[in-house]
Amino acid sequence: MTPPADPHGASPEGSYHNEGIRTLLGMFEQGDPEEQLTLGQLLHGLKQSAFGMFLFVAILPAFIPIPGVGGAVSGPLVLLMGLQLLCGLSRPWLPGFIARRGPRRGTMHKFLGRISRPLQRLDRMLKPRLPMLITPLPARMLTGALLILTGVLLSLPIPFTNYLFGFQLLLFALALIERDGVLMLFNWIAAIAGGVFFGLGSGQLVNGVMEMVQRWTAG
Repeated sequence: MTPPADPHGASPEGSYHNEGIRTLLGMFEQGDPEEQLTLGQLLHGLKQSAFGMFLFVAILPAFIPIPGVGGAVSGPLVLLMGLQLLCGLSRPWLPGFIARRGPRRGTMHKFLGRISRPLQRLDRMLKPRLPMLITPLPARMLTGALLILTGVLLSLPIPFTNYLFGFQLLLFALALIERDGVLMLFNWIAAIAGGVFFGLGSGQLVNGVMEMVQRWTAG
C-alpha cells in the first residue's frame, strides 16, 4: 500500500525505519530522471540520519568539474549544517528557499554511479558503533565545528582541492548516516590535519576568513 502524501508536500520516499546507506540511497534509483528531489522531501521522515542526508546532497556540487561551483554552492550549505550541529540542534533546519531546492533524480543517479564501487565497499565496512562519538552533544558540536572548518576551506579558491574536501565531507555524511563512530573519529583527525595543512599552514584560511568578514561588515 502506498503511504499517504505528506500534507506539506513532502514525499513519503523520505520515510524509513532502517536509515542505512542502501535504504537511504534507494530513493534515487527509480523514477523520472527529470523529477526534482527537494531537500524538504528528502529529509522528511528521517530522524538520526537527517544531517547525514543533508550533507550528502549538499556536497554534490563539489564534484562538478567547474571552478568555483563547489565553493559557491556546497560551501554555504556545509556551513549552515555545521553551525546547526555546533548549536546543538538534533535535526537540520532549512529556510524555505533552500528546502524547496534540490537535485534532479537523474543527477543524483549519475553521481551515485560514479562512486558506486567505493560506496559498496564502505557499505560492507560501516556499521553503528562507538555511539559516544556520534550522539552526545559534545561530539555533535565537535563535528559541527570541523564541518565549518572544512566548509570554509571548500569555499576558498585553493587550487585542486574541491574533490579532496568533497570526499572528506562525503565521509562525514556516511559516518552520520551509518552512525559509525570509528569513521567519525577518522574524519575528525583528517579535518584537523586538512585545516592545519591547507589553512593555517598556507595562510589561506586566515586570509579567506578575513575577506569574508570584511565583505559581511561592508555589506
